[in-house]
Amino acid sequence: MATYPNVHHIPYAPTDTAELYPETDGKPMAASDLHRIQLIRTLRVLDTYLAQKPEAYVSGDIMMYDVEGPHRTAVSPDVLVSFGIGKKLRRTYKVWEESKPPDFVMEFSSKSTYRNHLTGKMEHYANMGIPDYFLYDAEASYLPVPMMGFRLMSGDYVEIPPHADGGVHSSILGLDFHSLAEGLGIYNPVADEWLQTPDEIAEARAEQEASARLKAEAEVAQLREELARLKTRT
Repeated sequence: MATYPNVHHIPYAPTDTAELYPETDGKPMAASDLHRIQLIRTLRVLDTYLAQKPEAYVSGDIMMYDVEGPHRTAVSPDVLVSFGIGKKLRRTYKVWEESKPPDFVMEFSSKSTYRNHLTGKMEHYANMGIPDYFLYDAEASYLPVPMMGFRLMSGDYVEIPPHADGGVHSSILGLDFHSLAEGLGIYNPVADEWLQTPDEIAEARAEQEASARLKAEAEVAQLREELARLKTRT
């Protein structure tokens, strides 16, 4: 069974305090349509990538609480991945109930959020012990660079140097994150492939099948032409 280094064994007494842990912060899911489209696609891509790992949980825009009780703080990551806790549906993410914080979080930075993403939220996630913290600027207008990744080391986040192609590697996920002209791209260096949503996979497969069918039909037509020429000669 896989083990994960950021498991926290936190004792707690279950209580019925729904008002203390609301399921929404009343804020919109994304700062713009562009953010929303990219965010939903990213969640679908990661869901597909981790579909065969029953212990892996992928979510986004879910309220997350760090400690139990009135001194808790609430934050809602755009994207989170947590290993070892299972895929069950959750209304909120309570660290003390899951016995661990997420392993990976990503925020989609905008004009109104990027400063907090580089300061307060970064410090908050570091204090929670989240190993990988990534930032994506879909408009390429606010962060120092559109894609940034940070790895938790000795309690502080250290920026992950990008590859020569601009990709930033998440060791916890084994994936490279890229800011591309068409949006956020996620690359699997082991499989040597760009990750896709189920719809994109189905579309690519249909295109391949159509291409193969056209090629076969062309080959059959060519054979018929050759046979026709042979008959004419005889």
